[in-house]
Amino acid sequence: MPNEQDQPFRTLISCAQLSHALAAADGPAASHLRIVDCRFDLRDTEAGRRAYAHSHIPGALYAHLDEDLSGPILPGRTGRHPLPEAADFARTLARLGIGNSAQVIVYDDGSGSMAARMWWMMRWLGHEAVAVLDGGWAAWTAASLPTGEGVETPVNASFTANPRPELVVDAAEMLAKTASGAALVIDARAADRFRGENETLDPVGGHIPGASNLPYDGNLRDGLFREPAELAARFGQVMGNRPPSELIFYCGSGVSACHNALALEHAGIGEARLYPGSWSEWITDPARPTAQG
Repeated sequence: MPNEQDQPFRTLISCAQLSHALAAADGPAASHLRIVDCRFDLRDTEAGRRAYAHSHIPGALYAHLDEDLSGPILPGRTGRHPLPEAADFARTLARLGIGNSAQVIVYDDGSGSMAARMWWMMRWLGHEAVAVLDGGWAAWTAASLPTGEGVETPVNASFTANPRPELVVDAAEMLAKTASGAALVIDARAADRFRGENETLDPVGGHIPGASNLPYDGNLRDGLFREPAELAARFGQVMGNRPPSELIFYCGSGVSACHNALALEHAGIGEARLYPGSWSEWITDPARPTAQG
């Protein structure tokens, strides 16, 4: 599914662009276009699947955050949404009809953080032709664009993973980097949770010492991502002269941090690294330092 410059979509795609691509392909099953619905509610984990079955973008298949975009939770060791093994996620992609030549479009019905999680995971496996639908389901339905219902049948596919472990930071490296100041650590959560206030998802409030706070929802205006120049200015205020390779993003469980990673790349700055375990993993070891305020 090429864009105007005959290049794959790698960060965002508009509803108009996706609508045009669907019309040109006469449906996603007739092309390399694959659409994935990532709607999910942390407090009602089946709400997204129900919403998908009721109505979705034509041809879309559903990916569940807990079942498809996360690995097993190990109490006392992992966070709330640990990364799956690369081979397991590759099998999930194949089951969704995604092959290595596919142009993948992902969307959700919120800020885009659930879709950004899948976007980042596909980049982690070496697949660059993946983009988030700007504005997601809300923008699609507001434009009165076509929808389907029921559960779509996936096509057969084979996906070969080419993992990029350099994009991932584990807790041990995070501890070393924060202690030495060798990285700029950015927390994507809301400011109150960063300060340790109003924490409702994790048993301990606060943040990793030395982290800066850049809430992911600041990447948006009126439900859409800000223009690249605006995003570049936003990140530049925090980054200073640091290169993107020195940035490490985290959040509560490794989901909304991917929103910042997507925004950084859409801004044209480059790729940062992700601590997928994030705060919910960090606090499983009481020996790791925490900060409040």
